[in-house]
Amino acid sequence: MREPNRIPVTAAVLAGGRSQRMGVDKTLLPFDGEPLVRRVAEIAATVCEKVVVVTNRPEALGQAGLGPSVDVLTDEVAYQGPLGGLLTALDSTEHEWVLALAADMPWLEPKIIRALWDARDGAQVVLPTSEKGPEPLLALYHRSCADEARRVLASGRRRLVAMLPACKTVEVSLDTLRKIDPDLRSLVNINTPEELLEVRSEADMRESGAPRVSVIEIASSRSRGMPSERPVTIFLNDDEIATTQATPEDLADLGAGFLVAEGFITDRDALVGIDVDQKRGLVYVKSTEQAPPDVAERRRYVTSGCGKGITFSSIGHARGMEPVESDVHVACETVYQLVGQLARAASSYRDTGGMHSCGLAVNGELVVVREDVGRHNALDKLFGRAWLDRISTRDAMLLTTGRISYEMAVKAAKARVPVVVSRTAVTDLAAEIADRTAITLIGYARGGKLVVYTNPERVSCPDAEERR
Repeated sequence: MREPNRIPVTAAVLAGGRSQRMGVDKTLLPFDGEPLVRRVAEIAATVCEKVVVVTNRPEALGQAGLGPSVDVLTDEVAYQGPLGGLLTALDSTEHEWVLALAADMPWLEPKIIRALWDARDGAQVVLPTSEKGPEPLLALYHRSCADEARRVLASGRRRLVAMLPACKTVEVSLDTLRKIDPDLRSLVNINTPEELLEVRSEADMRESGAPRVSVIEIASSRSRGMPSERPVTIFLNDDEIATTQATPEDLADLGAGFLVAEGFITDRDALVGIDVDQKRGLVYVKSTEQAPPDVAERRRYVTSGCGKGITFSSIGHARGMEPVESDVHVACETVYQLVGQLARAASSYRDTGGMHSCGLAVNGELVVVREDVGRHNALDKLFGRAWLDRISTRDAMLLTTGRISYEMAVKAAKARVPVVVSRTAVTDLAAEIADRTAITLIGYARGGKLVVYTNPERVSCPDAEERR
């Protein structure tokens, strides 16, 4: 018999993740006196007829104190990500619909679940969406999605968003959700110790009645917005490769570009797909090329770039690279024009300041532009997009607003770019790498002037005064 006021849905609390960024099983961490997973299950139980918890470690949930009405399901295949957990729930449910819930959402508002239910007309998937993209871990999935979930898993992909293009999806806007949850606290996840500390502190303030300062109100009073940076973790075939601080845009480009620049992947035809969890800053690259078995032990080098850039390339490795061969010649006037075009294309810089831009020019035309708070990230995004779109970087020109340091020169050399231009400075080590790899390195390209540091034979400025 159906309980009054509950909807005919199986709520599946997905608790099978590895909690790599937290360092411990976050689902069992106490929040407001109870484990996170139990808190989420209890909230779901106020709305949904059935609640299950899907996990790879059912024995660990003995400590969670889940009620007798909550069933614990074990993933049919371990560590298949949220998509594997959802498929387990879809195959087990007696209902037409399954509500997928992350196990780390401490402020989930039950009325949000009802709003999703009310929006399901004719859909297979109902989920909130924002400027950061869909929220697949607070979403309704019809049982008919099971076949598509199996197909995506068989292709080697494990992200929920990978199945959305093939399913009829209804998106619930944030404006709709704000009428129920003005601060959108229902969408808050806890992935790191810092985030856990933040939400616990906010909970303490609310309990004590302390006034809450609205950073949004303060920031909105400024004439210019603030550049965004977030930790972004890049995976190759579910192996964690690196985490960098980056602007949370064009993350598929960033993931591909970083892996290509660092030599983890090379074959574009081997790429299976890229799934991006925008909200959590996770980029999953799937390729038939495998990550090196010693990736965890490889030495990482912190670069001089902002945003805590890292590289796996040592100075010794960089000095041993083959020279770039190219017959390209560029006119100074073309350089000035392209630098101007890059400046005009840098929309994020105009909106926020504090951003770096990179552009790729082919045959004198700017074909790709990417921006980021970190100049090395902007470059990875640029090369990543070129690689994904199969745009050749040989005989191209790289332009950047940021300083050219050694790792920037190394990335250019790996991409076989013969000409690199910056509006600002060039370090001595970058000039050494450029000289060894036969790259033409140009700095301070602004105000009708430029400085050619290496291989000047590719640059022609017939009316310019040459100084040495």
